[in-house]
Amino acid sequence: MTRMGRFSRLLTGRTKFSDVTRLSIQSVAWCYRGGPISAEPRINDRIRVPEVRLVGPSGEQVGIVPLAKALELAQEYDLDLVEVAATARPPVCKLMDYGKFKYESAMKAREARKNQAHTVIKEMKLRPKIDPHDYDTKKGHVVRFLKQGDKVKITIMFRGREQSRPELGFRLLQRLADDVQDLGFVESSPKQDGRNMIMVLGPHKKKTEAMAEAREAQAARKAGRLPKDPDEPEQEQELELEHEQDAPADAS
Repeated sequence: MTRMGRFSRLLTGRTKFSDVTRLSIQSVAWCYRGGPISAEPRINDRIRVPEVRLVGPSGEQVGIVPLAKALELAQEYDLDLVEVAATARPPVCKLMDYGKFKYESAMKAREARKNQAHTVIKEMKLRPKIDPHDYDTKKGHVVRFLKQGDKVKITIMFRGREQSRPELGFRLLQRLADDVQDLGFVESSPKQDGRNMIMVLGPHKKKTEAMAEAREAQAARKAGRLPKDPDEPEQEQELELEHEQDAPADAS
């Protein structure tokens, strides 16, 4: 058997070795193959081709030039030679400030994540014979969720003899839907689910619109133009936490 054949048998486990030994052999093979593939483009002396299709700093087409000539132009303009299309023949390289390019790309990605909206389904549980004060409290939470652009799943929980009176839960859900109709709509009509009755409310505003309005209101409150809104304490806290998490990234 050849050396490569014995090596492949070690990797596939057809030779009797302990798990630790096989893991060590696989680690050596992984390192031998060159390690993980980097997502970063090759720049400057890392480019290993005889010639490249060169693009100037302003996007002008220079043409196909030897790699040595492209590196010489990069040093002349005090820029980096960055491989932007490695699969092209010959590869396409561009003269640019790679550090500035990475910083601007990171800022664009962070801004995209900040404006990215994830619709969250909140849940609120009620009893058919809920106290009026408790109802107002629960309704306040539903109003806040809808203002934030989130869906709300309303669950009516029946116990004991209440299960024979599903109309109580239906009327309570209809009452809640009417009370918040300015902020949301009934996305899923009330339906019985075992001992529970479920209804889903959807917001009129999109998540992105709600987030933008919350940021504007927070900025206005910090500037002293608007009083603090008591209905959105958690939203303001989330925005402040997000700002604190983004601060180290800006400093770097």
